[in-house]
Amino acid sequence: MKTEIITIGDELLIGQTIDTNSAWIGSELSMAGFDVMKKTSIHDIRTDILNALSEAEGRSNVVIITGGLGPTSDDITKPALCDFFGTRLVINPEVLAMITEMMKRRNFPMNLNNRRQAEVPESCRVLTNAAGTAPGMWFERNGTIFISLPGVPSEMKYLMITHVLPELKQRFRSQAIIHRNIMTYGVPEALLAEKLEGFEAELPVGIKLAYLPSSGVIKLRLTGTGRDAVSVAKLVETRVRLLYSTIPDLIYGEEGETLEMAVGRLLREKGKTLGTAESCTGGNLARLITGIPGSSDYFVGSVVSYANHIKSKLLGVDDKLIENFGAVSEPVVIAMAEGARTVLSADYTIATSGIAGPDGGTEHKPVGTLWTAVSSASGTKAEMHTFGSDRLTNINRFSNVALNILRKQIIKD
Repeated sequence: MKTEIITIGDELLIGQTIDTNSAWIGSELSMAGFDVMKKTSIHDIRTDILNALSEAEGRSNVVIITGGLGPTSDDITKPALCDFFGTRLVINPEVLAMITEMMKRRNFPMNLNNRRQAEVPESCRVLTNAAGTAPGMWFERNGTIFISLPGVPSEMKYLMITHVLPELKQRFRSQAIIHRNIMTYGVPEALLAEKLEGFEAELPVGIKLAYLPSSGVIKLRLTGTGRDAVSVAKLVETRVRLLYSTIPDLIYGEEGETLEMAVGRLLREKGKTLGTAESCTGGNLARLITGIPGSSDYFVGSVVSYANHIKSKLLGVDDKLIENFGAVSEPVVIAMAEGARTVLSADYTIATSGIAGPDGGTEHKPVGTLWTAVSSASGTKAEMHTFGSDRLTNINRFSNVALNILRKQIIKD
């Protein structure tokens, strides 16, 4: 079954509001076995709405629309739907009663705008909304189902879960779609694709591989489609096992697991503790690590030694090392990591020292240079990496490099 999504709102187009609705709807439809063929965002303009609906009709079996159902004058989706379906707005008594009760329960006065939300196109089937004041609306014409939902995410999700998805599943026999997301880190996307050329060439019909990169992390999404969910799941599982044997050193987790989550899982399994000594990452490593629930089980603390004298005073880095080699160097980052193990009494410590940019680089140490070190009872390991010139991107990449070196060291120990 072909589906598409139309989101309505000027705020989506100018970046004032991030369109999370279409992402959630697309994910839910895909997991239910429906093909999402197109997503469109349009202005709160009558002609744009009518054009989008006309283009979708006949092209898709189901069109899901969100936005423009509020009580104010700029919410014009309902009048546009009336024009498209050749109908008129009428008060729906059930919706009006729900809104009246909701306003009373919240001690808000019932005004004309609230009453206007009980108006619906006469030809639609109303989807009652217990999560808010704007009802959903279901239309059918020329073989296409049009479903209009409010733009408020909580209300949209309520209507999708309560009304839309159950009926679509009942009316359409969808194909089985199985996704497995394998998380990788350590090589650029082009090199990873080269490593997987043979793997991709042997993918059977019904299995697809997609590359989804972000800050050095590359999510490999394996998608299997077919009529029988059990058979598709077995086929995908076989390919996942083959993927693990093809790039075992690059896979660190599945289903959106972050590097900091993987590190936390390993530390908890081994009963070990962690601390950080950060310069160029400015506490970002500690932020990522403590963003994981339960990180207090293994994270002991951080020293953000941005200035050189703090590296010396708090971490015990010899001033001569900084003077002779510079703060961004192997000897200094090793001394930072080892000093942090002493100061923080942690089993593992990560240290970072680099040039995030956009200024501060030299011919020998350009912007994007990172030295990072991991120290444990088995010794201290340092690595140098070079990235680009964007400061925030570099900080994120610096952090991921450090976490991955730590992850590999924990496994090795």
